[in-house]
Amino acid sequence: MTAEEIRNILPYTDPFLFVDEIIEISDKGITGNYRFDQNSFFYRGHFKDHPVTPGVILTETMAQIGVVSLGIYLIRDEIKKEMAQVALTSHQMDFYLPVLPGEKVTVVSEKLYFRFNKLKCAVKMFNENGALVCKGEIAGMLKI
Repeated sequence: MTAEEIRNILPYTDPFLFVDEIIEISDKGITGNYRFDQNSFFYRGHFKDHPVTPGVILTETMAQIGVVSLGIYLIRDEIKKEMAQVALTSHQMDFYLPVLPGEKVTVVSEKLYFRFNKLKCAVKMFNENGALVCKGEIAGMLKI
């Protein structure tokens, strides 16, 4: 399964698709990136005159790349060529740096376990300078 095929199966569309590119993928993990559009809806009002990407959006970006995209890849032999059904079951996140409008981030995810269609990953997000923005663990259920 190619990176483009995975993107086409993701159950998200603009303005809530946070996966620009999948750089690397294997049964052990995934690396991908996303550039935050400076005109995105969530910047309006999120810190007046000093917009910052909300933590929930950073978490969602990490989940879309690090769990959902990887999960689609892991069930690639069973999935139909349509949208995957996914439910977030838990997350724990630590934030270190802000992500500003227009910034590109890279998400690196390592599979911790995948059993009974539950995928849990250790996920990190880096900014364009390679600095750690946030890290944590995210788990979700995949339905075929």
